[in-house]
Amino acid sequence: MNKGDLIEAVADKAGITKSQATDAVSAVFGSIESTLKGGGKAAFVGFGTFSTSDRAARDGRNPRTGETIKIAAKTLVKFKAGKGLTDAMN
Repeated sequence: MNKGDLIEAVADKAGITKSQATDAVSAVFGSIESTLKGGGKAAFVGFGTFSTSDRAARDGRNPRTGETIKIAAKTLVKFKAGKGLTDAMN
């Protein structure tokens, strides 16, 4: 499923237009993104939790040349599935 498929599914299930569904899906994604950028967590009971984790800068090695390279620090997005989603898959 991609964003277009999600928009179609939301429009069908909610009985709204694709334009309205696009606005709704974009608002949800935007809200999650702004929460994570602010350092918070986005938790949806029964579905899961989005959070962030910082990865420190480190040295790596180019496997082709063996040369040492610097790998920059970055922030990762993590998702932990909730019990409801996990139970639905099993």
